[in-house]
Amino acid sequence: MELKVEHIGLPSRDPVALKDWYVAVLGAELVFDNGQTPPAFFVRLAGGVMLEIYEGDFAVKETADNKLNGFRHLALRVDSIESAKAELESRGVRFTEQVKPAGGGGRVLFFADRDGNLLHFVERPAGTVFG
Repeated sequence: MELKVEHIGLPSRDPVALKDWYVAVLGAELVFDNGQTPPAFFVRLAGGVMLEIYEGDFAVKETADNKLNGFRHLALRVDSIESAKAELESRGVRFTEQVKPAGGGGRVLFFADRDGNLLHFVERPAGTVFG
């Protein structure tokens, strides 16, 4: 059996605003809009990963806690954390943490989308298990 990630589901109290954030801030491409209420969207990030953004019923304050059980963050590979950070800061993203060592080698920098979902940049040196 060959498995490939098709998309990641991302519920939101305001799916239109969250979709707009991913398009404006991370340069995601809108590839599907159901044109209905409640709205649902598929956006494609650079590299091909798609997010399905749809209406959710509730949120928990622990969403941004990286130790909360379940899927916790979306890692975005970049060549330079400093360059990527500067670009997102120019688009209004606030970074509240410092760059940290990455498991498997390299460095990471966490930030959140407009709903508090965790993302992080990851910068890997050549020769890691991640290629």
